[in-house]
Amino acid sequence: MTQAPDDDARARFEALAAEVAEPVRRFLARRTDPDTADDVLAETLLVCWRRLDQVPDPALPWVYGVARNCLANEERSGRRQWRLAAKITVVDPPQEAAPADDEGSGAEERVAAVLATMRPEEAELLRLWAWEQLGPSEIAAVLGLTPNAVSIRLHRARGKFKDELRKIERAGGHEAVREGRDT
Repeated sequence: MTQAPDDDARARFEALAAEVAEPVRRFLARRTDPDTADDVLAETLLVCWRRLDQVPDPALPWVYGVARNCLANEERSGRRQWRLAAKITVVDPPQEAAPADDEGSGAEERVAAVLATMRPEEAELLRLWAWEQLGPSEIAAVLGLTPNAVSIRLHRARGKFKDELRKIERAGGHEAVREGRDT
């Protein structure tokens, strides 16, 4: 008995979703809050379903690109909502604002601070390389660049990251550990 076309598409989508759901969930969790990550993952999988015939092999870099676009749409929507809330608070200000939590300056906070100083394109390049463990050709597929351009930009971004991290550590009273001998 042969499968109907709808059954074949469903089976292909289920296999794709099983392959990419968890890596994309981690990808999004490192970039936004858990609720937004779940919403964007659902939107990403919906795009995958709608464009199932366009999904290349390997699928993961392409799906990361879709997730980036869905997250960018969500962030734009969030900024619009924030601007609206700001207008409303001018008209009807809240009674009291709660103070922000001030946690210690651990490694995660320093990395976040350094990434915040970098251009968004450089920060995303480093996230794809370090957090998602993608190679230049896979990053190129995500960002729509050539692998050579990714290699060059990645080299520069890593150097900038190291320089910025040293500045933050020195400003915080931390001395950088030096390896090797002085010349």
